[in-house]
Formats: sequence, structure tokens, C-alpha cells
Amino acid sequence: MYYGVIVSDYHGTVEETAIQKDSRIYEWEPLFFIKTTDGITKVIHQGISGEVVSLEVSKGDKIVPGMVLAYVKEDLFVTASD
Repeated sequence: MYYGVIVSDYHGTVEETAIQKDSRIYEWEPLFFIKTTDGITKVIHQGISGEVVSLEVSKGDKIVPGMVLAYVKEDLFVTASD
């Protein structure tokens, strides 16, 4: 089992979480909306898909770059080679 980590790239405040615990996410979909310290809303998305096992932030939380926002149990597609 492999767990992916979604982290913040910004200083700011969580405006919205577009995911919930136990929800399924897909590559590059919007996950979090962050209002940066300069007032610009940024979208956080990742190139992973799987099940959200833990949300570490909620609306209104202050965040910094590198802060963990969520953990995801990733879907891995393994192919057998002969």
C-alpha cells in the first residue's frame, strides 16, 4: 500500500476543501482553494488518484509551504512482466 501526501505550495488560508475524508480523487482535479497572503486564490491539485484517508486542514486554517494538507491511499497499476 502506498500513501501520497498533498502539501501546500503557498502561505495563506484555506478557502475551500473540494475533497472529504474517504472520497475518491483523480489526477489533477482541484483539491484545495487557498487564498494567499497577497489576496490571490490558488488551486492545489496533484498528479495522483486514490482514496483520501486523512484531511489535515479545514476551511479557515492558516497554512505555509510544505504543510501537509491530506494523505491519499494511491491507486497503483502494476503490470507483470514475463
